[in-house]
Amino acid sequence: MSAWEVVIGLEIHTQLATNSKIFSGSSTAYGAEPNTQAGLLDLGYPGVLPVLNEEVVRMACKFGLAVNASISPRSVFARKNYFYPDLPKGYQISQYELPIVVGGEMVIADAEGNPKTIRITRAHLEEDAGKSIHEGLDASSGIDLNRAGTPLLEIVSEPDMRSAKEAVAYMRKIHSIVRYLEISDGNMQEGSFRCDANVSVRLRGQKEYGTRSELKNLNSFRFVEKAINYEIERQIQVIEDGGKVVQETRLYDSDRNETRSMRSKEEANDYRYFPDPDLLPVEIDATYIEAIRKSLPELPTAKCSRLVAQYAIKTGDAELLAVSRAAADYFEAAANATSAPAQTVANWVTGDLSALLHRDGVDIADSKVSADTLAGLLDRIVDETISGKIAKEVFEAMWAGEGKADEVIESRGLKQITDSSAIDAIVDRVIAANPGQVEQFRAGKEKLLGFFIGLVMKETQGKANPAQVNEAIKRRLAQS
Repeated sequence: MSAWEVVIGLEIHTQLATNSKIFSGSSTAYGAEPNTQAGLLDLGYPGVLPVLNEEVVRMACKFGLAVNASISPRSVFARKNYFYPDLPKGYQISQYELPIVVGGEMVIADAEGNPKTIRITRAHLEEDAGKSIHEGLDASSGIDLNRAGTPLLEIVSEPDMRSAKEAVAYMRKIHSIVRYLEISDGNMQEGSFRCDANVSVRLRGQKEYGTRSELKNLNSFRFVEKAINYEIERQIQVIEDGGKVVQETRLYDSDRNETRSMRSKEEANDYRYFPDPDLLPVEIDATYIEAIRKSLPELPTAKCSRLVAQYAIKTGDAELLAVSRAAADYFEAAANATSAPAQTVANWVTGDLSALLHRDGVDIADSKVSADTLAGLLDRIVDETISGKIAKEVFEAMWAGEGKADEVIESRGLKQITDSSAIDAIVDRVIAANPGQVEQFRAGKEKLLGFFIGLVMKETQGKANPAQVNEAIKRRLAQS
């Protein structure tokens, strides 16, 4: 591998979160019965004219401004001609020579953790195709045209990435941006966010690019990394064995962890692009663009910096929180509602809460424990009603629907023991029952302090105040 350099560019397809399709009034809702959300235009009936959905223009402009791109004052829709079973018209309406978004950039971390800028070539609007269905149909294929006409923003990068990890980092950043802007739900399982990866290799130091393969329709970050790594090894093997890499489109088989040839890769002229005669050019003035710019939310990089400055939390935690607008909002709501340190709040959101969300497949916006409710739990740690360890038990109970922190603590009898006389009595019993360990501790085996603390906490079912237990044991053992 050291002799070879990898060159990667991504074409990310993100479905825009409009209620209706890009050129028709058909619904874009996911999960309907096949072919129940496809109107005459989506079905390719002759004589039916497209009408542009204005919302897709606004969403494309939001993305362009968020990545420091230029918004074209004039963009044109074209017909991209090819035949495929799920494309009834025989062409796809897309943008070619005059896209709505030109340029832009995204900063990621390279393998050494240093910032690296990935250039964005363009982002253009187009309609999605339908979907071929093969499962459960024996040797036949079915066509579902519900997806046909769903608005897509295709985001094309320059070939600036040099590893699969960089490609995933870039894709994650784009994913975060489109969700922040609320222009896409980014649901990869439903196909709302997917990518094609163009991969080639060349000898290190060589200026010319190698022949690329396009890996089609990758719909998870894990598959993107695995598919690219497989393709890198395949291409190097082909070349080192004396063969030539063929320019083609390949599919990734996740079950076998391999790519396989799908078809030869078309060039732009194969599609016979020409301006769509049924659609006027899109003209956007500076006033429209400026209004959208003012509506942009705080974006992930700026939010991360602010969280560190305002709440004094670790940069790593701020980065994790800032990836999701909902996660950052949750953290801030909890941090502002509790007397606990903000870093403690960050630890709980990125740790215990994140683990349960992942376990149950729940988005943080639908968390079973609200930010205010979590804040209430953390307040009970601060005022020493419960210990941090008991708090985890309370949190699990809150997640299971047993009520707020105070209700769980009361119903389960988890209130922390802070009565010093009660703690001293338990410590005395533990020490009296373990004379051998007491003698070893006084002889210098100080690690036994943890042994005594553990016994006291066990006897109190974890309810005793740990700091008081520690002090009481030390004081008692220091006595002759």
